[in-house]
Amino acid sequence: MQVLQAISQALQRGDVNGVRQGIATALGEGIEPKRILEEGMLSAMDIIGVKFKNNEIFVPEVLIAARAMNAGMEALKPKLVEAGIKPIGKVVIGTVKGDLHDIGKNMVRMMMEGAGFEVVDLGIDVAAERFVEAVQEHQPDILGMSALLTTTMGEMKAVIDAVADAGLRDQVKIMVGGAPLTQSFADQIGADVYCKNAAEAASAAKQLVL
Repeated sequence: MQVLQAISQALQRGDVNGVRQGIATALGEGIEPKRILEEGMLSAMDIIGVKFKNNEIFVPEVLIAARAMNAGMEALKPKLVEAGIKPIGKVVIGTVKGDLHDIGKNMVRMMMEGAGFEVVDLGIDVAAERFVEAVQEHQPDILGMSALLTTTMGEMKAVIDAVADAGLRDQVKIMVGGAPLTQSFADQIGADVYCKNAAEAASAAKQLVL
């Protein structure tokens, strides 16, 4: 439908007002909230993710598109709740203890939300105990950790060990990422998934829950 295409294009441009107006128009035309979400918004974020992976767009464009996605979700969320539409899964994310970097983590959160997940963001400098508490409290499908310093990478193993010690390891998939990480490091510490960037994280998360 034309209005869904207009929402998708507005979202890809990062046009917050265009997304909101498109959603209002679509709802006025009687289009189901689920269709607006899937065909107007999630499909647009898929395109953004592919372009980002292929270096056709860069961090600023992703952040602008994600901001438009969030604005659209605010407008659409009450209708989705009314219609009984649930997120495709739940993710808890945070930057590990001793690390104050949050741009990468914030991009992962936005891309995850853009993929249809409910995201609980614990912020930066998150201790292993806090990750464990969050898994116990929120019962997520995925626990995501970020580290941008070689000196804080070891904290990821501390978190994984703490989750295992709490008897929760079998209940949650653990995803790690950050500039200094490698697949071999992720394998060594017992993570389930390693992702090079936010778009890859969102795509891998979908594969884990669908």
